[in-house]
Amino acid sequence: MSIRLRALIIDDEELARRLSKEYLRSHADIDIVGECENGLEAIEAITAQQPDLIFLDIQMPKLNGFEVLEATGRREGVIFTTAYDQYALKAFDQHAVDYLLKPYSQQRFDDALNKARKLLGQTSTEVIDLVAHTNAMPERLTVRDRGQTHVIPIAQIDYIEAQDDYVQIHFNGKSLLKTQSLSDLEKQLNPTLFVRIHRSTIIRLQALKCLERASKDSYQAVMLNGVILPISRSGYDRIKGML
Repeated sequence: MSIRLRALIIDDEELARRLSKEYLRSHADIDIVGECENGLEAIEAITAQQPDLIFLDIQMPKLNGFEVLEATGRREGVIFTTAYDQYALKAFDQHAVDYLLKPYSQQRFDDALNKARKLLGQTSTEVIDLVAHTNAMPERLTVRDRGQTHVIPIAQIDYIEAQDDYVQIHFNGKSLLKTQSLSDLEKQLNPTLFVRIHRSTIIRLQALKCLERASKDSYQAVMLNGVILPISRSGYDRIKGML
């Protein structure tokens, strides 16, 4: 007996969504649980439906496909569908199931589905990792908080602090908690714009006002918003080399 898979179609073009549904008609083991036309809708649908399989466009209004994955922490069952070939390497770096370049045929679509079936039948956590190994440096961060999705432009971030299993992102006079380690988030940030000044703190260099001596052997960072943050010895060496 074959396992039934629940699929979500995400694309801002109605014709593209219609084509995916048409191609899926010949696959009796696939149930379509919904369709979305922008990134914010996609985040809500993925969170609510928890589909086994996602057909995901990349360039969409509000949030792109990669940002949707980052916001939801999606780790498996993603088939990219896009008209742009320049994102292929990034998609496969993230271990996507497949990358369908529009316009694609029924046969090409079926091949991608067969790959997905094989991968989804495996239980190893090493099969797919869509987020942790990405080399992308996003221009925005997305944070889920109390049922809402917040989009934080990188340019508005002042500093980021580790809080147990979370990071607290301080930006534009506000702060939000995100479920992620500081080390993992650091890998996503542009090292020419951000620097880790302490084991628990990363700052954006343009949000820094000045460095001042806290004691004979230590310094602290004075931010433009008035916050004062401690700097470790290794952190001082890193930031000194960037100023």
